[in-house]
Amino acid sequence: MDVKTSFAAQNYAQARAATKPSQNATGPTGAGDAFAKLATDFAQTLSAGEETAKAAMIGGADPHALVEALAASELAVETAVTVRDKVVEAYQEILRMPV
Repeated sequence: MDVKTSFAAQNYAQARAATKPSQNATGPTGAGDAFAKLATDFAQTLSAGEETAKAAMIGGADPHALVEALAASELAVETAVTVRDKVVEAYQEILRMPV
């Protein structure tokens, strides 16, 4: 029985390392950090689309690049609106809960 116990302890030690949460070099990432990165990426996408549109107006960008930038901006805005709608819907559902 002692042999089986040591094998079980070994397997547990290996499984424990596999299920341990990962951390980056700066430490654990919270929901606030993820939301900040999401907001930054959203702003960068809109800014890139705006710069491409300005360049296309003065002849500095080809129409294909303009269409790609506008499609990326449209997708980012639609995603943000969908997330906002889901958050509002969840909030309203919480308000409807009996106390």
